[in-house]
Amino acid sequence: MASHRKSRTPGTRVAGIRTPALATAALTSVALLSQTATAAPTDDGKPSLEEVEKKVGDLYRQAESATEKYNAAKEQTAKQRKRVDTLLDDVAQRTQKLNDAREELGSYAAAQYRTGAGVPDTATFLLADTPQDVFDQRQVMDRMTGRQKEAVDDYVTQQSETMKKRQEATESLRTLTESQDDLKTAKATVQKKLTDARELMAQLTAEEKARLAAIEKKKQEEAARQAAELARQQAEQQQAREEAARQDAGGSDGTGSSGTATSPSPSTDSSYGTKAEKAIAFARAQIGKPYVWGATGPGSYDCSGLTQAAWKAAGVALPRTTYDQVNAGTTVPVSQAQPGDLVFFYDDVTHVGIYIGNGMMIHAPKPGTYVREESIFYDGESSVHSVVRPA
Repeated sequence: MASHRKSRTPGTRVAGIRTPALATAALTSVALLSQTATAAPTDDGKPSLEEVEKKVGDLYRQAESATEKYNAAKEQTAKQRKRVDTLLDDVAQRTQKLNDAREELGSYAAAQYRTGAGVPDTATFLLADTPQDVFDQRQVMDRMTGRQKEAVDDYVTQQSETMKKRQEATESLRTLTESQDDLKTAKATVQKKLTDARELMAQLTAEEKARLAAIEKKKQEEAARQAAELARQQAEQQQAREEAARQDAGGSDGTGSSGTATSPSPSTDSSYGTKAEKAIAFARAQIGKPYVWGATGPGSYDCSGLTQAAWKAAGVALPRTTYDQVNAGTTVPVSQAQPGDLVFFYDDVTHVGIYIGNGMMIHAPKPGTYVREESIFYDGESSVHSVVRPA
């Protein structure tokens, strides 16, 4: 994979992420790649091989960033469309109630007109033949006036609520249009970046492509070495914890407790371990399936689509995008990463994989590749943003 490495502002990294040994390894890796990849500028004005590699890598990174924006816009569009549909249904029901209230109000008005019910006056009483007639007329008039008032109140209420819901529906339709515009923009950006990257690669000769492949091979060898170093560090930490636990047990008072508390190993959480095993098993079963931006399975995935599906198989609901997944758990140092944890990359948090132990992860790398197992240092130690334990 082409290099995605980008400069990092000091102080922006999550505390505890980097370790001195890995930082030294990263510097060694940078020096090695610089010696291998550097190519002199060409006489014909064409970019050097190093420049092409960096440009292609940047384009893929930009495409992945646009993909996460696309995923966010797609999710927002779906939610907004559902809200609009609900509001429109509500407006339709309220409009029917408003029409019913209008008809009821009209029927009372017509009845008043037919019976002559209105404001009582002297003529009304003079037309009555008996005192009982006057009493009956007043009773009918009072009842009609009361019902008419209820009908008017109901009509006004229905009209007010209907107008309010129509306004909400209008605002939601406007927001939906904006979400759809964002979706189109993100989609166009992804497609443009991928097209540019393919065109750049198409301009390379067979010899240049072979040289790039050699550079990539050395890069992956260095990534594997870094993964092995992380595995060694984690094994030493686990051994130290076990030794501390044995010493603590030896100094206990016979009840299983002692005067000094020992921090448990992160891997002793059996509940998390069980869920992590299910998530990893799912992710492993997807190996070989193609990366497709915006995809959530089952036939293809993008990076966050894969991690979301994997943890869903373990009964844990993760958000859709990397931007939200990075906040869906507890951040831990790389040195304490355990199987099932999510590993995030780059300052803009646009890539994610699921850690499987020994410095390795399963992830959906980029367009044109397939879900695979790979070192978490596949793009250099400096590309690792953080590690998050989601459950």
